[in-house]
Amino acid sequence: MYEKIKAGIWTDNGFFQLVDSWIENDGIRNVFKFQLVAVESVSDESAPEENSNRIFERSRIIPTSVKLEVWARDAGKCVTCGATDELHFDHILPFSKGGTSLKAENIQLLCARHNLSKSAKIQ
Repeated sequence: MYEKIKAGIWTDNGFFQLVDSWIENDGIRNVFKFQLVAVESVSDESAPEENSNRIFERSRIIPTSVKLEVWARDAGKCVTCGATDELHFDHILPFSKGGTSLKAENIQLLCARHNLSKSAKIQ
């Protein structure tokens, strides 16, 4: 699933499984609503029922509010080189080493080159 942060800026929010859907009328139009749960990954081999109860309390998905705070703090630029394209939201303390996705203090903007070279290193 992708999320629009600002005009022309989309971020990957990870994988979700559809739990339920419904239509609500807001008085003017019908609005489609969806209930989703985050899942770790999508596997072609497993049936949808097998993943339906896989809710993860600790998620690498960065909430929108944190992304917006980091974008404003880092002025929409890579904190290493100042690039303004191909930006990634990077965990300063890598998620794989216990870093959180829930606090802006642990997230920074890096260009693709610097984020991919950093990988899961602590710098």
